[in-house]
Amino acid sequence: MKKKSEKYSLFKAVFTLPVIIYSILLILVPLAFVFFLSFMKSDNYGGYLLEFNLENYGEVLDSTYLLIFLKSILIGLATTFICLLISYPFAIFLRGKTERQRNLIMKLVMVPFLTNSLIRTYGLITLLRKNGVINSGLLATGLISEPLNLMYNNIGILIGMVYTLLPFMILPVCSAVSKVDQNLLDAAEDLGAGKISKIFRVYLPLTIQGAFNGSLMVFIPAIGFFFIADILGGGKAMIIGNLIKNQFLTARNWPLGAAFSIVLLGLTFVLVKLYRKIGGDLDELGGG
Repeated sequence: MKKKSEKYSLFKAVFTLPVIIYSILLILVPLAFVFFLSFMKSDNYGGYLLEFNLENYGEVLDSTYLLIFLKSILIGLATTFICLLISYPFAIFLRGKTERQRNLIMKLVMVPFLTNSLIRTYGLITLLRKNGVINSGLLATGLISEPLNLMYNNIGILIGMVYTLLPFMILPVCSAVSKVDQNLLDAAEDLGAGKISKIFRVYLPLTIQGAFNGSLMVFIPAIGFFFIADILGGGKAMIIGNLIKNQFLTARNWPLGAAFSIVLLGLTFVLVKLYRKIGGDLDELGGG
């Protein structure tokens, strides 16, 4: 029995060692370097001076940067809310289908997202630009008299965020809705509850955990997906992700960029702690 246990421990160690090495070399070490860098001083030439200071974190509190943080949070919240509004009706619609139909519909939802998100974001340009598919269709039907500005503004960013992150909301919400007891829905209907009433009085209270799971998986990336703001915002609208990228690649102020990264990481950590505090399980988010 002891030999069997030792063999199992050795087997486990052999297969977990690569994961441990990967985590240390490609996650912990770079993260430790970014944390260290955030306390250094920029030499204005793309490098840094070994002078410990808190100036970078003080600069984070500048009103200009705080407005960018606030705007990023608002875009993240708006993205999350829209994804929730789409996901619940979709999940309830899916619940009424047969298992075969559900599998087919979910495949149709997920297949486009097997393509790289950067390519899909560029693909949105074909739909959203002034002479794109959406504007051409609306003009042809006479619903609008001039093209809508759907790109190079906050609307374009919001559309791109929702399009990219919607599956992360659909999956947990659909999973939670599918577990709602049919007897409760029947009882609510017998008591006179309509479709809207059932959503707010039965579905929402019983699926709040799934909604929070999805909200967390949508909100956190939404404040950091800089490529969507670059492509669909035309560089005119900036979120935290763009701010960090610009500090590293354009302004060449690595210490300040590192400080912004640590602040964003801290915000993520707070959200995850809040999630755990209300009873959330990290396994449901793909964590350990």
